[in-house]
Amino acid sequence: MQGQIEQTKAEKKKKILIVEDERNIAQLLAYNMMQAGYDYDIAADGVEGLRRALTGEYDLILLDLMLPKMDGFEVCRRAREKINTPIIIVTAREEEVEKVMGLEIGADDYVTKPFKLRELLARIKANIRRASNEFVKKPEPEENIIKIRGLVIDLNRYHVTNHGAEVPLTKKDYDLLVHLAKNPGRVFTREELLEQVWGYEGYYGDIRTVDVAIRRLREKLEADPTKPEYLFTKRGVGYYLK
Repeated sequence: MQGQIEQTKAEKKKKILIVEDERNIAQLLAYNMMQAGYDYDIAADGVEGLRRALTGEYDLILLDLMLPKMDGFEVCRRAREKINTPIIIVTAREEEVEKVMGLEIGADDYVTKPFKLRELLARIKANIRRASNEFVKKPEPEENIIKIRGLVIDLNRYHVTNHGAEVPLTKKDYDLLVHLAKNPGRVFTREELLEQVWGYEGYYGDIRTVDVAIRRLREKLEADPTKPEYLFTKRGVGYYLK
């Protein structure tokens, strides 16, 4: 009986929350999620979207920004205070500042309407795999603690401290830090980080996503982000942990 239960759990479909007020777009997304093998729910406004998101029932959230009752920025901000579910913003807004704002308040990525379905599905798959640790190599016993001066990363507990103080990190922040910390001194290009941390196969991501994530991580790690102690930029190449 237990084996049957475990098998049922393993076969359970991943579930996506679509928060979108434009009915035709919501139905298009829902149809394609179903075709790709996902279960889904739809919320037509921000208040309902947030309520559903906070149940923790979903493996990923597709979030529009221009929503009635509560905009997508506020939904994302409030959701991120409670849950680590991957959030991909799907928006018609093309302004760079709004994309950056969405990432800085906790979204994992964004796609701009009209979107390419293949690209969106690739990002969904990568973010779900990353969040469920299917993409992450499990630490060996001797790798359980990484120490870099005052920075201590406990890989078993997913816990980070800096000079004894806990560093509050989102799942994506943590994954990025661990990847760099396991390869100290190695410079990674933005494209490499998109592939190795975000899990995007091929070039499905926006390198601006990496820049924002690095800046956010610096603000959490460094006493003075303009004079980093840990996280450095190799001009014209990429980023590395010293």
